[in-house]
Amino acid sequence: MASLPVVALNGALAGRASRGYLERKALAKARIQASKLCRRFCTLGWASSAGGGIAVEVRRDSVPRSNRLIAAGRRPACIFQAEGYHFLFNDALELHHLGLNNLIPNHGLQQTGKGAASYANIRTYVKAGALNSDNRTEPLPRCVVLDIEGTTTPISFVTDVLFPYARDNVGRHLSATFETPETRDDIKLLRSQVEDDLKQGVQGAVPIPGDEAGKEQVIAALVANVEAMIKADRKITALKQLQGHIWQTGFENNELEGVVFEDVPKALTNWHSLGIKVYIYSSGSRLAQRLIFGKTNYGDLRKYLCGFFDTYVGNKKETRSYIEISESLGVDKPSDVLFLTDVYQEAVAAKDAGLKVLILIRPGNGPLPENHGFKTVSSFLEI
Repeated sequence: MASLPVVALNGALAGRASRGYLERKALAKARIQASKLCRRFCTLGWASSAGGGIAVEVRRDSVPRSNRLIAAGRRPACIFQAEGYHFLFNDALELHHLGLNNLIPNHGLQQTGKGAASYANIRTYVKAGALNSDNRTEPLPRCVVLDIEGTTTPISFVTDVLFPYARDNVGRHLSATFETPETRDDIKLLRSQVEDDLKQGVQGAVPIPGDEAGKEQVIAALVANVEAMIKADRKITALKQLQGHIWQTGFENNELEGVVFEDVPKALTNWHSLGIKVYIYSSGSRLAQRLIFGKTNYGDLRKYLCGFFDTYVGNKKETRSYIEISESLGVDKPSDVLFLTDVYQEAVAAKDAGLKVLILIRPGNGPLPENHGFKTVSSFLEI
């Protein structure tokens, strides 16, 4: 087929396009938008064949036919044929409307000979724009909110690595930072929590003397209370804030590294490419959350996360917490938010707040009640 005169998106000219037409603002905008679309198609894996580039045709009678083809530059191993087949561009848009994504193997356009194209191995998944059992497309969630322990991260990492590190280093941390504003604030929170625990008869709570008793005695009492809180796995702000500061030292000294399941970075990448905002909601402090995702076994994943929620927003088993989160995210309705957790009580609270909920079945997670009524998945890639 004879090559057509085209306008390259990088600003270079080819063919006989007029200067007046090329300098129009509308065309400049089209170049930018087409370039963004091309990058998105390549990222999603929708463009996969050999050829000259991605072609976009200007469909307007007022534009000379010879100037209607706008072509993106060559993208190695991820390009369309640039021979004016505008149906390729339209078909790519149809793929998007069907909810297909880059997690689906071998679904790109494949050449079948003589310029014909076909789709191979098309599959769909539940949620995130996939076709349901009635062949209707379910809408993409605007936001995804993730739990950490048992959802993105093995429970064993928290119980066998993070908790012991905090327990073993709490005394050393308090001694080294006792006079800093950060630690003074931690101690103030712990004092307040322990006072409430003593009134309620919480097992393991011991009085914390005033500073006049001396640094060593204060730290000894703090360590005893913190160890009891960790042993009971209490989800309280005073403990989580101190733990976050202790773990910060561990991450900074390369003594700790966050762990996430293999499917997590793949799903985060996919959601990010689809424009879905992802947030974390954990009983761990926001600092601890940033530390875990900032240095993982798959690198820094914070670039895929839009924000962090901790117990300052409320207890994870209370409906009001999820109402507060959905209102903070600015969605039109709570059902625009998909919440992923491994804890049944959290799932109930989120559902009562109007959020969509999936429960994760991961290795080491606790059993769920019979007939719990929630859909379960074992991987983010099933969503």
